Amino acid sequence: MYLCIYMETKKNIGNVLKILLPLLLGGAILFWMYRGFDFSRIKHVLLYEMNWWWMLLSFPFGILAQLCRGWRWRQTLEPVNEHPRLSTCVHSIFVSYAVSLVIPRIGEFARCGVLNRYDGVSFSKALGTVVTERAIDTLLVMLVTGCTLLFQMSVFGTFFEKTGTSMDSLLHQFSWAGYLVTAICGAAVLWLAHVLLKRLSIYNKVKATLNGIWQGVLSLKDVRNIPLFVVLTLGIWVSYFLHYYLTFFCFDFTSHLGLSCALVTFVVGSIAVIVPTPNGAGPWHFAVKTMLILYGVADEQALYFVLIVHTIQTMLVIALGVYAWISLAFTNKNKYYKPLKQQNHE
Repeated sequence: MYLCIYMETKKNIGNVLKILLPLLLGGAILFWMYRGFDFSRIKHVLLYEMNWWWMLLSFPFGILAQLCRGWRWRQTLEPVNEHPRLSTCVHSIFVSYAVSLVIPRIGEFARCGVLNRYDGVSFSKALGTVVTERAIDTLLVMLVTGCTLLFQMSVFGTFFEKTGTSMDSLLHQFSWAGYLVTAICGAAVLWLAHVLLKRLSIYNKVKATLNGIWQGVLSLKDVRNIPLFVVLTLGIWVSYFLHYYLTFFCFDFTSHLGLSCALVTFVVGSIAVIVPTPNGAGPWHFAVKTMLILYGVADEQALYFVLIVHTIQTMLVIALGVYAWISLAFTNKNKYYKPLKQQNHE
């Protein structure tokens, strides 16, 4: 009896820590970055110094990225004999991003649960295709990162030459606290990797689940329309980039920076969100703000940019999640696709 109570208590503490630690980490980084910051200026910037038309223009690309992701996910499910509705796939993506704001990374499981509930899709197979998707996205981000670094080497060299700045003097511009935040983010990534590997080893003990995941991983080679899959994959990341890049034109101090700066800060921000905080809050702010400073943006202006852009884009994620939740409430469960799958088996 005492052992059961102990195990249950341990489990509950673990669940609480999964929610609190990411929030505390993100909150601590944001507190350090914005200590002494004049938040009263935010209202003035939003009303008088920001071009809202560019922000509104960026919204369709943020939505398009998630639409492409939902469509692509449906493609990877077809080879494992799962045929969910496209609308359910898209809604599940909207929901997954929204719930990840509460518990980082939980969205991957949430979207599989949505398909299982509304279209009868095997949870383990769906999770396997998510693994496939993430592997492809990781490879693409690594490729873009490598190309960006090679492309920007000459730009950084020109920057240092014209400004007479050496790497040593540049590094001294950042305080010990900045290095501490970087170290904490790195440690958080290692901790997340440890937890995922530990859970994977437990998860793989279930033979049926392992088989479903393996089928999902293998599904890529059997995707019916490979060119469309490639177009959707590129569409996801081009849309994400445009969703971010167009916000540069909202402010006078970033509108002149150009594609190269946008690409570098986008890549750095994409890597920073690996740190398990809600929507990358904290690590994303720190990484993008640091790179903007390297491109000549004043410290205070960089803080305005990352705070406003991240907050508004997060609100868009929440709005899409609420819309999807309402839409799913009026969605019939397994009324059409379940009989179709059964007919295919007969």
